[in-house]
Amino acid sequence: MYAGRSMLKGTVLEQGLPGGELLNTEVIEDYIGFEHVLGYDLAEKFNAHAAKFGAEVRTYHRVEKVRRVADGTFETSMENGDVFASPAVIITAGGTPIKLNVPGEIEYAGKGVSYCAICDGAFFRDHTIMVVGGGDAACEEADFLTRYAAKVYLVHRRGEFRASKIVQQRVAKNPKIEVIWHHVVDEIAGADGLMTHARIRDVRSNASRELVATGIFIFIGFKPNTGVIEGHVEHDAGGYLITDANMETSIRGLFAAGDVRAQLTRQVTTAVGDATTAAIAVEKYLTARKNGNPAPSPQPTLLSAPR
Repeated sequence: MYAGRSMLKGTVLEQGLPGGELLNTEVIEDYIGFEHVLGYDLAEKFNAHAAKFGAEVRTYHRVEKVRRVADGTFETSMENGDVFASPAVIITAGGTPIKLNVPGEIEYAGKGVSYCAICDGAFFRDHTIMVVGGGDAACEEADFLTRYAAKVYLVHRRGEFRASKIVQQRVAKNPKIEVIWHHVVDEIAGADGLMTHARIRDVRSNASRELVATGIFIFIGFKPNTGVIEGHVEHDAGGYLITDANMETSIRGLFAAGDVRAQLTRQVTTAVGDATTAAIAVEKYLTARKNGNPAPSPQPTLLSAPR
């Protein structure tokens, strides 16, 4: 939308339907102006608004490689063999929560299974829920979820957390959290389309039992989708792209926005803000380049013009 408002031609390459992780979220209640909106509906509104300003959206276009060539432009290669050339690229590929890969996880996604406490915690007010993981994210989110839930089981496969000491202390002091050590989740089950319990197993004795819970929040890792970028681009220890204040990466003309970028939190609101900054920065970057001036600080731009 902002690329169009700046009179730039923008092509959006989507590997599926427009919306990304929004399509995996049944209801959103924390996007400003919408007290209650379905993830799919919000994605459609985003797409329609961008199209109104001239965005060319190509669905089911899977990107295999993005590389900067000698003249400073970019070539974006697709799985089907197509190649797009553009003077700048904005990477908004997001990330993928690492899944447990157990029976019921896909079936109850959005119906008890979640990967975002801030997004979905309020739906479990006064419920008994589970959190799976042992790092900072799992412990912090378990503590956060006690604002809503009556009880939180924190299930961890080891006998100690990987989280920082101060976070562990908060968990230990929270009366609503019960830690279940040395256990893994083998199955998520439910009734009438909603999660009702999970089967957990003691990794020492191999004994299994049912744990009653209406929700399970999985925090065993999150992988940013940065593998399509050819060449080294600066990133943090988790693989998230490091940008400047204009959303430009260490590769000139390559911008990043949303969950793929290193930042404090990953929400729809922050992704929209990142992309706004990136698109405006791209326009300034391209103008400076056209005028022969040193390119200003990084900014992202949408892929454009098929070769």
